[in-house]
Amino acid sequence: MENKKIVLGAGVIGLFTAYYLHKSGVKDILVIDQNKKPDGCSFGNAGMIVPSHFIPLASPGMITKGIRWMFDSKSPFYLKPRLGLDLMRWGYGFYKSSNTKHVNTAAPILRDLSFLAKKLYGEINKEDIGDFDYQDKGLLLYCNTDHALKEEIEVSHMANDLGIKTEILNNTDKLNTGVAFKGAGAVYYPGDAHLNPSKLMSVLHDYLVKNGVEIKYETTFKKAIFEKNKVKEIQVEHNKNLENVSVSDVFICTGAWSETMAKHFGNTLPMQAGKGYSFMVDQHKDAHIDTPSIFVEARVAISPFSTGKVRFGGTMEIAGLNDKINMNRVKGISSAIPKYFTSLKEPNVKESEVWYGLRPCSPDGMPYVGRSKDTQNLFFNTGHAMMGISLAPGSAKVISEIYMGEKLSVSIDILKPERFS
Repeated sequence: MENKKIVLGAGVIGLFTAYYLHKSGVKDILVIDQNKKPDGCSFGNAGMIVPSHFIPLASPGMITKGIRWMFDSKSPFYLKPRLGLDLMRWGYGFYKSSNTKHVNTAAPILRDLSFLAKKLYGEINKEDIGDFDYQDKGLLLYCNTDHALKEEIEVSHMANDLGIKTEILNNTDKLNTGVAFKGAGAVYYPGDAHLNPSKLMSVLHDYLVKNGVEIKYETTFKKAIFEKNKVKEIQVEHNKNLENVSVSDVFICTGAWSETMAKHFGNTLPMQAGKGYSFMVDQHKDAHIDTPSIFVEARVAISPFSTGKVRFGGTMEIAGLNDKINMNRVKGISSAIPKYFTSLKEPNVKESEVWYGLRPCSPDGMPYVGRSKDTQNLFFNTGHAMMGISLAPGSAKVISEIYMGEKLSVSIDILKPERFS
């Protein structure tokens, strides 16, 4: 039996990694995931493809905003104080990265990855491997206050310098068909797009299985077995049975669990889980949301789907790997809706209607993409924070190029996995 190419993680990053490895002619791919069924951070997010998001999470002003937001139970950001060297190291790395120099270095990389990903989504959509509601409708950033609008206009100038088109709309412009907005204005990014993440995951899963890629759920990674500086086998548990799998290469795409996973392979990969929440509501017959949007001050994302539903999502809650739902954070999302869209009422959201996902956040807000420096046959594609869906095909394509020894579509110098070692 051939040694397996193991992809750890069946989220959107893992599935796209398997997809582009398969497209490159790689055989004997096995995707392993601990979940009982296809689930996770990739399913309940906004589904946005956003070249507009070229500024990393670690940026000037985030430390000050974060400290202020920590004392507001409904704020968009919360970092739970706790003892632990992992959080201390991550926090120090975030502090060191929150500067203009980092933004200026990171922005072109995020732009290039985003442009590549959007191009690839267009190609996949034309291949007709399945419908995932891909739509080029752009993105509207709504600002309630003049201060926020001024800041977003400044960002839009940076976007223009990077080749990203924008339009400035004042509050008298027709900002969104059928929805009354009362605020300072908006910035429109016509080059953004969106899709239905659940449909995308289903389409990718079915395509891979149909084309000979094995995907095993309810399979827990236990340990790696080495021969010198190379992974020879991994041990997994499935249906309460331990099994050793011979491997030729391993790709870590385990999202928020990647720091722990990397340690099994003797690698250091600082990561914190940033919990986000979302819920779905029916489109209002008299106030129809057409365009994907963001409430800027509230940090709330809005995605309309062809199913007649609208998803509202947001928050960044760094509180470790846990499955607790903080309804105060959810309230912060729901209460923002009528403040921006005055023709809509605040929905009464029950806890049973709330989805949450754990986003993998690196200290500098940039993904880890590349080959391990210490382990010969180990690769990383993880740490995309809120940009998993947006960047997934781009970083997966690059990983396949690294693996195949091909010329890279995008420079990844600042994405190297060992940068915090």
